[in-house]
Amino acid sequence: MALTRQWGSTGSPYESRMGISRAIRAGQFIAVTGTAPLGPDGKTVGIGDPTAQARRCFAIIRSALEGLGASLSDVVRTRILLTRIEDWEVVAQVHGEIFREIRPATTVMQVSRFIDPDWLLEIEADAVVDEA
Repeated sequence: MALTRQWGSTGSPYESRMGISRAIRAGQFIAVTGTAPLGPDGKTVGIGDPTAQARRCFAIIRSALEGLGASLSDVVRTRILLTRIEDWEVVAQVHGEIFREIRPATTVMQVSRFIDPDWLLEIEADAVVDEA
């Protein structure tokens, strides 16, 4: 039996350009791709501010999950990629505000850079929804 797939978009200009989806749901599993701090206008939000960028990334992730019938409470794993590892504590604080009771498995790592040098971070999330 093949899994039913649903694709979710949040309007990022990179989705059509790269041929990707913001998120994909296959059965009960949802993967949200690396999410950059882009505003609705496609421009970077919170330049130089890792807290603002993290909040924007989580807002985009929330929207992607909701579009596929899930919520942040369904998240089982997050990955936080930072260009400046010293930002981990302020980004972790934002993560904790959202996930303190959910407690997904999480990885924090430093990368050398992203497509846009103004992005200080990208965040990925995986979720599993209950069978309905």
